[in-house]
Amino acid sequence: MKAREVTFLVTALILGAVLGGLLGELIGGFLPDGAARTLFTKAIEIGFSPVTLSLYTITFTIGLMVKINFMSALVVLLVIFYFKFWYL
Repeated sequence: MKAREVTFLVTALILGAVLGGLLGELIGGFLPDGAARTLFTKAIEIGFSPVTLSLYTITFTIGLMVKINFMSALVVLLVIFYFKFWYL
């Protein structure tokens, strides 16, 4: 795999996850309460909360949280399928 293909794949996966998450929240906002709304709006948060290290003159804050919902996972799977179909 070439470096250009790896860059494209990583960029497409990140954009797919972000746009899929936004699309899921948007669709879930228009649905009435029930199972379908829960499917689109329920998200799993993976990561750790921000940790702050405060020294006298410098303060470091480190944290990473990934929020995954149904649509973001679906779009990421579609990106992987597309990449595998066209590039491998």
